Amino acid sequence: MNDASSKNILIIQTAFIGDTILASQFAAAVKARFPDSKIHFFLRKGNESVIQGLPTIEKVWVWDKAGGKTRNLMRLISELRQIKFDYVFNLHRHFNSGLVTSLMKSKVKAGFRQNPMSGFYTHKVDHLIPHKSSVNEKNTWHEVQRNLQLLQLVDPGYKISENMKDYRPELALLPKHFEKTAKYKTEEYFVVAPASVWFTKAWSESKYRELTQELVKKGKVLFIGAAGDKELCDRIRSGFPNTENLCGELNLLDSAALMKDAHRVFVNDSAPLHLASCVNARTTAIFCSTVPAYGYIPLALDSVVVDVGDSLSCRPCGLHGYKACPLGHFKCSLDIDVTRVLQTI
Repeated sequence: MNDASSKNILIIQTAFIGDTILASQFAAAVKARFPDSKIHFFLRKGNESVIQGLPTIEKVWVWDKAGGKTRNLMRLISELRQIKFDYVFNLHRHFNSGLVTSLMKSKVKAGFRQNPMSGFYTHKVDHLIPHKSSVNEKNTWHEVQRNLQLLQLVDPGYKISENMKDYRPELALLPKHFEKTAKYKTEEYFVVAPASVWFTKAWSESKYRELTQELVKKGKVLFIGAAGDKELCDRIRSGFPNTENLCGELNLLDSAALMKDAHRVFVNDSAPLHLASCVNARTTAIFCSTVPAYGYIPLALDSVVVDVGDSLSCRPCGLHGYKACPLGHFKCSLDIDVTRVLQTI
């Protein structure tokens, strides 16, 4: 089971974009263990750009959940079953990914016990949040370390480093991504990504506005995000000179290329945080309703997390986030002083 001969390997991660970015590191670890293997990656439509083009990946399978979610899934399962996969690794913990795993013609199916289909796996382990280190109980594991438990299941000799920053994810960045962003790099600049799908995971708009007011004294401030974030960023930068709103103008890989040379990047606990890790950008991550112990902090060497610490008994209020503060005060955001964030520069 632990020989390094040629293998067909399937990795499944159908969660959100940040989880897919982190899964690139798992693919790299599997490829290093089985250098002659052909690695296939199964993901949800919209996330393929952060995996396609990686040298570790032979083929990307894209599940389109719109316009026939179940039909599209069954079609892909039928096609995947034509391939004899030696190993299947499922990094996701929901039913559909478990269904894909259980229906593969593979002797080795590894995943997390919390998946409702894990009874059909040959190898499984608990996905713990937080996951306390067995070496030092004061430390908690990052998601990349939790994922690597699946590789360790099929290869007991594989050792997981206690230093999470040994495991930065990667992107298939090309010269065109740096060429597209070169025009923004003519002076010292900061990158700010203030939006989040979840309200309680984003630092307050008013706080980002205060931050911007100070940053423009030190350099240019470039805002990034999806096209739907443009209005938010325009409000934050309104009236301030030396700012530019690039929401909707840069794709994910362009944004990572921009982050790479920034004097500092400011993000929430969201996907841009993981993009910054890929390029080892100097990163300040602001955590509001979620906590670093969950295991999704930045992996860049020069990265800092700013939060309210243990001052609020209501924090964390959930594993993900909410559309509004459950208690109405949102102190986990409003109590983070802008001065503390500025001190990370």
